[in-house]
Amino acid sequence: MKKIIPSLAAVAIMGFSATVTSSETLRFGVDVPTAPMEFRLPSGELTGFDIELGNALCEQINRSCEWVEQEWSGIIPGLTSRKYDAIMSSMTINDSRRKKVLFSDPYIKPYSAWFGADTLEMEKVSKDNLEGKTIGVQRGTLQDSYVTDQFGMVADVNRYSTTTDMIMDIKTGRVDLIFLDHPAGVATLLENSDGYRIVGELVNEPERYFGEGFGIAFRQRDEELAEQFNAALLELKENGTYDEIYQKYFPEN
Repeated sequence: MKKIIPSLAAVAIMGFSATVTSSETLRFGVDVPTAPMEFRLPSGELTGFDIELGNALCEQINRSCEWVEQEWSGIIPGLTSRKYDAIMSSMTINDSRRKKVLFSDPYIKPYSAWFGADTLEMEKVSKDNLEGKTIGVQRGTLQDSYVTDQFGMVADVNRYSTTTDMIMDIKTGRVDLIFLDHPAGVATLLENSDGYRIVGELVNEPERYFGEGFGIAFRQRDEELAEQFNAALLELKENGTYDEIYQKYFPEN
């Protein structure tokens, strides 16, 4: 169902940044898997909303690009140490991260959601009904910060390096709830397993946790590179390419 659109493959090369020369392929750091944003098909091909949009942006600015896999906990250090040139991996723009990286304009603002078993006797999430429960989050994410600050005093918080490990633990009953990006939870849990549901309302506030949306992260000095991507994103929205990719992965929206 989810295959990279051939017309979005990155092609020719041109230079526009003092720190990324015209002879270099542009490298994106990405944490895999977090479907539908970035994941591998059974064939091993890397795809997802971030991947296809990133390839389209590269094509728009006439750059070739490649994707470098990196666990989330080390994804910003990987950028600052020049393992790759940018991060495009569902990274929420917020003030804390702005101290370390330079963000593009937001390219999407998804909700986060609570997921639990159908048998869980809970219709909304609050401090009162989370007491004694165990919550799973991915380590170092905005969901980790939100859950720790808001509910860490009443619930146990289990932190995971990958979404896959977190999904495994809710299926084995080691956690009562998991809290993650809504699209990722739907794709990795609800669409692949019976007996689970979204608990309570979707969440994208307060902004101090959930930020302004997802952005591409660059090193602080790469202002010209970020400007090129902002211009490319605007062009993709105007020419319909962005909507084509968006509807492919979020047809319900």
